[in-house]
Amino acid sequence: MGLLVLLALWQALALAGGGYLLAGPLGVASWLAAHGGLILRALSVTLANAAWGFLLGNLAAILLAAIALVWPRLLNLVGGLALVVFCLPLVATGPILRVLMGPGEGPQVVLAALAVYYTTLIPLLAGLRAAPQVWFDLIRSYGRGRWSELAHVRARAALPYLLAGLQISAPAAVLGAMVGEFTGAERGLGVLTIRFTRDLDVPALWGVAGIAAAASIVPYAALGWLGARIADDKPPVILSPPRIVRGSPFRKAAGTALLVGAVLVLWWGGMEVLGLNRFFAKRPDDLAEALLWAPDAARTRQVLWAATVQTLIWALPGYLAGLAAGAGLAILLSLLPWLGSLMTPLAVALRSIPIVTTAPLVVVLTGRGAAGTMTLVALMVFFPTFVACQHGLRQAPGPILDLFRSHAAGRLARLLHLRIPAMLPALFASARMAVPAAILAVTVVEWLATGRGLGSLMALSASLSDYDMLWLTVAVVTVMAALFHAAVSAAERRVLAAFAPEQTHA
Repeated sequence: MGLLVLLALWQALALAGGGYLLAGPLGVASWLAAHGGLILRALSVTLANAAWGFLLGNLAAILLAAIALVWPRLLNLVGGLALVVFCLPLVATGPILRVLMGPGEGPQVVLAALAVYYTTLIPLLAGLRAAPQVWFDLIRSYGRGRWSELAHVRARAALPYLLAGLQISAPAAVLGAMVGEFTGAERGLGVLTIRFTRDLDVPALWGVAGIAAAASIVPYAALGWLGARIADDKPPVILSPPRIVRGSPFRKAAGTALLVGAVLVLWWGGMEVLGLNRFFAKRPDDLAEALLWAPDAARTRQVLWAATVQTLIWALPGYLAGLAAGAGLAILLSLLPWLGSLMTPLAVALRSIPIVTTAPLVVVLTGRGAAGTMTLVALMVFFPTFVACQHGLRQAPGPILDLFRSHAAGRLARLLHLRIPAMLPALFASARMAVPAAILAVTVVEWLATGRGLGSLMALSASLSDYDMLWLTVAVVTVMAALFHAAVSAAERRVLAAFAPEQTHA
């Protein structure tokens, strides 16, 4: 029923707009019927790349989470390196990967993997800590170690969170593969998107967008169905002492210095080992020279600063709006479950339509200013927040829910006093995941449509083969995302110390 309502609304909007910017489902279906062979060939290529990226990225996430839990001292280093890699903007790393890897499917698979691994890693790490302390005490009383804790306690506790991460990453894999196809691929839905955008073929463009959305919705729904059947146990009551293990300022500074050093060593060492040409594969010392000592260093700093300020002005309001919308809708559906059949498909569809397809159209509708950019940033942040918060609301302990019901507590009282506090770890996990997503969204819009900010600077630098500026913008975007992530993590520690202290120490 919800799907029929959405289709009717879609058709009505298309008719109201005259079909100039929005093709209705009837027009899209007619175009797809006439070009079925072309779409199927492109879809098969994109799905294959997305599937390989989904598999490799999620395997990497599970491996990193296991390493961080078995050797807790490596948690900050592993998480920091994973964050830095995830913060690399796809619109800049795509062309670089194409130069490094050449023609073929390699860049598409790598970008799909990069788009998904962190969205699984963060919920998984939260889930691996979501277990009662008495379970770990029981494991230790039998003389077992961390591997037994991981296999018998943490893995089971983390299953709902893992499924939430996999659901979020399914549309991200399709998006990553399509962004990779934008960098010079010969086949795929991304290639068709470029072609139809240039031709202003509205039915074809929305046909490709609809197919991409369907390709994301199917695995999303399948993973949801699977999760409902294998993770249906009531969440346990988690009792944890209300304390946080805080490191000294010196240890925190040393950990940060270790992370920065590891990034620089891996960056420089990897390029030297591979023997990459310095013309396009810039090392840290090349960027330091371009930023500080080169004859035009002052102008370079001025251009970078102006672009950074512009990107921040558009990214932050859209990020906050997306968080509020995602959490708000999840809470609303917990109070009014009958709305789920209408709103959930719409939420998945909005996230599944690739931003590289919708960005030019939204900008045409809303202008090249702040409104369109903030809208697209909010859409990117909204979906992972919505999915994570839905799962978080279901993590309210079953025995406590029964206790509330026995005292005739209403749905609103259970929501305020139990479900929302249980949702907070998922909300903050999604807030951390959404930081790079917001930066990706704003840079993609700047790259494709607005002509301002860091995204536009990346596109201009790539077209002029100005690899110093291209790598500098990548570094600035990465540092910006890392600082935002650190701010969210600091807020998370303070809030969860009161509501979910088991999440604040391993």
